[in-house]
Amino acid sequence: MQVILLKKVVNLGNLGEVVRVKDGYARNFLIPQRMARRATTIAIAEFEAKRADLEKAAEAKLAAAQAQGESLHGLTLQISQKSGVDGRLFGSVTNFDIAEALTRQGFSVEKTQVRLPNGPLKTTGEHAVAVALHTDVVVEITLTVIGEHV
Repeated sequence: MQVILLKKVVNLGNLGEVVRVKDGYARNFLIPQRMARRATTIAIAEFEAKRADLEKAAEAKLAAAQAQGESLHGLTLQISQKSGVDGRLFGSVTNFDIAEALTRQGFSVEKTQVRLPNGPLKTTGEHAVAVALHTDVVVEITLTVIGEHV
């Protein structure tokens, strides 16, 4: 199925590109998430009429993400969790916990934006965590997990 992208999609294309994707991917993900629209002649004509507004909105989102990325860059965040004597946590620190701690500090970050490449953190110490604020803006922060001995 051919679709026209309404926003930038990672590993697929940029705003306004007409791309060919599998039918299920378009029907079940791209179209319901309002990331794409079927590439009919009418849809392409409507998109060309709205292109300037969509590009302006995309640039505004990117600028906001870059500004938030500048304030997040180099941030050291501390989370305390119950742990044993050997430094292993009872439970783990997930992307939800990190997003909640960032929200408490005044940053608007959702849990889907926090990237933990090796899964939830299960040990105390310093860990590098990536926060993807936009498809083009990924910021590294340092997370220090402090163990509360039981």
